[in-house]
Amino acid sequence: MTASIVYNGALRCESIHLKSNTAIETDAPTDNRGKGERFSPTDLTATSLGLCVLTTMAIKATDMGIELQGAKADVLKVMSSEPPRRIIKVVVAIALPALHLSEKDRTILEATGNACPVARSLHPDIEQDISYMWL
Repeated sequence: MTASIVYNGALRCESIHLKSNTAIETDAPTDNRGKGERFSPTDLTATSLGLCVLTTMAIKATDMGIELQGAKADVLKVMSSEPPRRIIKVVVAIALPALHLSEKDRTILEATGNACPVARSLHPDIEQDISYMWL
């Protein structure tokens, strides 16, 4: 198993990562009866795309002898305004450190980010808008 989840009431859950024993608490979003004081499950889904892009790029960069420390991702989740409630779009803006990389290396790293496991796992109806800015 990966995680154990307990519903704590008041639309909040706690998930324990079993290997590390670290916890994530969630709350329902404010537009669906929650207080919005924690990530919602759909926030985590969208955020996972940004995390996965950065992580897979960092793995590939390490293999290429490149350090991406300081890279950042900003994530925007867009929900459907019509039933059923679902994520319809995730926008991920990746800002990478100022490195003197060839166009080929940048292309390889961006393609790696675009092909991360979360990007490949999200339903094809969810639009993924991933952009890269090399500072």
